[in-house]
Amino acid sequence: VQLQASGGGLVQAGGSLRLSCAVSGRAFRNYAMGWFRQAPGKEREFVAAINWSGGSTYYADSVKGRFTISRDNGKNTVYLQMNSLKPEDTGVYSCAADRMGRGTSLSREYESWGQGTLVTVSS
Repeated sequence: VQLQASGGGLVQAGGSLRLSCAVSGRAFRNYAMGWFRQAPGKEREFVAAINWSGGSTYYADSVKGRFTISRDNGKNTVYLQMNSLKPEDTGVYSCAADRMGRGTSLSREYESWGQGTLVTVSS
């Protein structure tokens, strides 16, 4: 599969953004999807994941209650709604696909990655 992330930008603290990840291929509905981010000078970290059906979601503690991951299998797209953004949310956000379908916070479980989209939150 091929993944294309979009929706990043510059936003003030407290604001919102919605990221989208469009996925090519008929097998999208079988894949779990994840969002990861990498801040300048830091390791890539898990943000959120959703299983193949959308029935299970997982979040990093740092974003729980502020971010929501969802998917539209009819549109082959996964979303990340980000509310109450903080400067520490700044980074390059990448989407990834896991053919096992379960959803995981482990980046090594994801076989396909899209290019990142930059999110900058100003204070």
